[in-house]
Amino acid sequence: MKAIRLLPLAAAFIAAITVHAEPLKVTVQLDWFAEPEHGGFYQAQAKGYFAEEGLEVTLIPGGPNAFVMPKVATGKADIGQADSTSTLLQQAEGLPVIQFAAVFQDDPSGLLVNANSDIHTFADLEGKTIVARPEWAFLEFLKKKLGLNFTLVPTNFSIEPLLGDKEGVLQGYYIAEPYHVVKAGGKKPRFLGSWEVDFRAYAVLVTSKRFARQHPKELKAFLRAYIKGWRDYLEGDPTGAHALMKAAHPSNTDEFMMASRQLIIDGKLVTGRDANGGPDLIGRLDPDRYAKQIAQLEELEILKKGKVTVETAMTTQYLP
Repeated sequence: MKAIRLLPLAAAFIAAITVHAEPLKVTVQLDWFAEPEHGGFYQAQAKGYFAEEGLEVTLIPGGPNAFVMPKVATGKADIGQADSTSTLLQQAEGLPVIQFAAVFQDDPSGLLVNANSDIHTFADLEGKTIVARPEWAFLEFLKKKLGLNFTLVPTNFSIEPLLGDKEGVLQGYYIAEPYHVVKAGGKKPRFLGSWEVDFRAYAVLVTSKRFARQHPKELKAFLRAYIKGWRDYLEGDPTGAHALMKAAHPSNTDEFMMASRQLIIDGKLVTGRDANGGPDLIGRLDPDRYAKQIAQLEELEILKKGKVTVETAMTTQYLP
């Protein structure tokens, strides 16, 4: 009888241990300062979605020298935000990372041109000067695929090229830099998106292959919370996320964050601009698009053929 009476107590004790298990600590390295492009993270944090999934998530803001890939590859961060194209090139160099979810269905990094410029299409870039990251693969696409000749000046992440320079051309996010140009007294710059010429990169989440092997359930839990966060940020009240962004990056203003969020919504960056776009596409990755990206990079001869494949570059197994 004593043994029988002890069984419920033992079961309750085990249940208590299970309920109060320590949450897994997950560190996320962002690619830039905390801004609406990270809305899914900060809304999930503000609303407690990560905590509900048994995760203790720390968001580390980035900047010009965020070094996302090395940190993820060496375990200094568990998850990072990057773009799919540069990640493919670094995977080809042997970095043991895997792309496992989309942030944006189309990377909003493109070319911003001064509103007074005579540049209206990519063809108009012939002979111009472009201020951009030298390693940006899209520059090779412009040279070899579109046959353009231009002068490249490495960016220092200033919006100065778009202020007063009639021919200024600057690599940037159309959901951020144009706002700051107008605030600085300039006219809203025009934007040339890489997807307009069928060069379609994702903004993605990456993790190390080691972390993925060790924590598959936690990655699934993370994505459930992250996707829920993005949908809530886009459709609900973003106040909580914006408060956290402002705390992490004090130069944020409510006006900028609301304006940037609206551009993300209007551009369908998270939900997708294709016919199948919508809330169900949040976080999704398409293997066929990766096959096309890889083929484009190989054709440009900046990725050695066979060095990276769809199967080694990305996975959808952790998505809900």
